[in-house]
Amino acid sequence: MSQSRDYHRNLIVHHDPRSPVSEAFRTLRTNLEFLSPDRPVHSILVTSPGPSEGKSTVSANLAISLAQAGRQVILVDADMRKPVQHRLFSLPNATGLTTALVRGVMPDIYQDTLVRGLRVVTSGPIPPNPAELLGSGMMGALIGALASEADFVIYDAPPVVAVTDAILLAPKLDGVILAIRLGVTSRDAAKRTKQLLSGSRSRLLGVVLNQVRPGRGYGYYYYYYYYGSDPAPELSDEEAATAVNGKATSGR
Repeated sequence: MSQSRDYHRNLIVHHDPRSPVSEAFRTLRTNLEFLSPDRPVHSILVTSPGPSEGKSTVSANLAISLAQAGRQVILVDADMRKPVQHRLFSLPNATGLTTALVRGVMPDIYQDTLVRGLRVVTSGPIPPNPAELLGSGMMGALIGALASEADFVIYDAPPVVAVTDAILLAPKLDGVILAIRLGVTSRDAAKRTKQLLSGSRSRLLGVVLNQVRPGRGYGYYYYYYYYGSDPAPELSDEEAATAVNGKATSGR
């Protein structure tokens, strides 16, 4: 069995749209679309405190869910250190985001996918200076260009605590979704991530808790907990159980 096929299985919203996981992503999609009439969300950064917390899988499945609702969506692999979106979607990665930023032009870097309405901008070759590229004026111009091409643009960014890339990119976008993996993400890392995002004047939209398995009282393998614009840094077991039942609690 090929490695690309193993990655492709993570696109569960596409392969198993009736699963509880897919339903959780549809709930997340609905809340994003109606989050705030005064501050609509069109460009979203998805990141995590550290590695191996599922932010790339969340990015991809959220993008698919939005496209399935008839939206035009662009998924950008802005993780130019350990990119995986080209593997998830079985796409070539010879050119991509790096190509556009280094050349200073907007070549045709979109790639179509099997999901109608969803295009992907892969990372392209791994550069020696990802943070400088993401913080550049060209990146700002590219964000504007992508925003004019789709209803939603989802950016898969590197972990917050490990490197500065996400902190440089987040303030340029409409909001941030934080992926946290049960049993992997520490509370200290989650708190530190919130502090860094707040310090950069980024808008934290909410948290997705990953890999919740039956037997813990949560019910779904994936679910999200929506806090609103001022999220609390921790989840109690009671709050998590409420979230998985489809109820959203606004931040205070």
